[in-house]
Parts: sequence; C-alpha cells; structure tokens
Amino acid sequence: MDAFKRSTPWISANLPASAAEPAPAPQSARVAAAPSGKARALAPIDISEATIEGHAQDIVLRLYRPRGANNLPVLLYFHGGGFVRGTLDDADAAACFFAERLPALVVSVGYSLAPQFPFPAAPEDAYRAAQWVLTRARAFGGSTKRIVAAGHDAGGQIANVLAFIARDRGDVRLAAQALFAPMLDPSLTRLGDEARLASDISASECAACYRAYLPEASQRMHPYAAPLESSRLAGLPATFIVTAQNDVLHIEAEKYASRLIEAGVRTHVMRYPSVSHAQIGAHPEALAEAVRFFRCCFESGAAC
Repeated sequence: MDAFKRSTPWISANLPASAAEPAPAPQSARVAAAPSGKARALAPIDISEATIEGHAQDIVLRLYRPRGANNLPVLLYFHGGGFVRGTLDDADAAACFFAERLPALVVSVGYSLAPQFPFPAAPEDAYRAAQWVLTRARAFGGSTKRIVAAGHDAGGQIANVLAFIARDRGDVRLAAQALFAPMLDPSLTRLGDEARLASDISASECAACYRAYLPEASQRMHPYAAPLESSRLAGLPATFIVTAQNDVLHIEAEKYASRLIEAGVRTHVMRYPSVSHAQIGAHPEALAEAVRFFRCCFESGAAC
C-alpha cells in the first residue's frame, strides 16, 4: 500500500477494523450519531420493486427511498455471488445503509446470473437499469444529475463495467463508483495465498465462477469482462476500491487501483485488516467511508 500512498493523495492508511457486523435491516425509524455527537433520527425507508426488460430476460429492481425525500442522488447497487449466485436480499444491508446515510435513492439490480445467462447479460442488464434511472428515477425522488454505482464481489465488477459502458456509449454519466472486493481478473494470475491470508474464498471457487460466466475463452480478455486487462481506463469516474485483508482478491483489486491512478482516474483505496471477502460487503466502517467518498464527489463535482 505504500506505493499507492506515494502515487496519490487519495490513498488512506489502513483503518483498524472491528469484527464485521451486517448493517441493520430496514425498520420504521432508526437513530444514528450525528457529526455533533447528538443522536439523530433516520428517515424511514420505503422499499418497492419494479420489473424492467433486461438483456435476456426481465429483471427486478428493488428501490430504497428515505420517506418523503426528493432530489436524491441515485445509487445503482449490484449484489455479490460470483456471477452465479446471489439475490436482492443479499444486497439489503448495504442498500439500506446507503439509502439512509447518504441519503440516496438506491436501485438494487437483480441482474441475470450465469450459467443460464452468461456474459454479457449481467453488464447489459446493469446498463438497462441505468437507462431506467434516466427516465424513471424522478418519479421516485431521484436526481439524474447525481448517479453513482457500487457493488460487492461480482457486483463490484458489474458496477465497474457499467462505468466502462457509460463512458463508451455516452448516454449515462456516473459521478463515482465504489467497488467492494471486486472480481476483476478472469486469468486469476494475481491472487493472494489463500492459506496464508486465511481467505474465505479460494482460487478454485473463483475459477468455477468465471468458467460459468465466461464460457468462451475469447471472452476472458474482453474489457467488459476483465477490467484489470483493459488498456483504456482513462475517463472512468472517481473510484473507491475497498479490499479485505483475508481475501485472495485484495491483491488484484489494489493492482487495479494503481492502474487507475496511472490512467489519471481519481482513486481512493482502503484495505481493512481482519475482515473477510464475505464480510466486507456489509462492513459498517467500509460502507461509512463510501458514504463520505460519494458526498465529497457530489460536493466537488466529482473532482474529489
């Protein structure tokens, strides 16, 4: 991480991490610590769903909105599961956290899963969800002037690939992205030692996921499937990369952060010790840092 610190002022020192606990489930009202130290009530979150046409099948969007709020930034969120598993329920903790504390209209995307729907179904579903946001978010209190993306595991890659597609097609503008323990390299040549790291996922598990998601060998070098191999990283939005010490994927994610920095992308990366791959997606400290990151980007016009 020292090399990253020398490369950009955006790199922060490792945070001490307590045992990870999932963010609380939605309820009618919550209390959180305000900056002044006084408690403040969080607005109740209204949750609804919409079904839209996806790339290969209809997909479900689950919407989280602070009750009565308007002109909210919109956060597109993508659950984990290695491209082959995962549900909208898995994203609930992170989605509620962002909806309450950013606050934001969170659009959690139930993208298509492999092997039934291999690449490029998932990233194309993400793009269609972003297009839906452009036309429908205002009806749910969202502002299309402030759209960001986030995701965990495979969802981290999908969020990042949405940033590629948005840049390349030009009709969606993402202000920032936050990638939690993203899967970025189908070649699996930059993995950590799973035994030494006490990782909760293995190289063989990652390989099986990629085989299902990318059944054709030629797909494994496509920039929308292998972001770490892409030679075109310039023009991506400000990026926050979250890694977990006890995760074989943290090396490739941090390598990707260095490549983004070299390409001129505003990049913030933090590694959390004593946290596993599965835990990092709902780690309160990491989610809170992502909230701070997004707020900074909004306040400075994504020049943070």
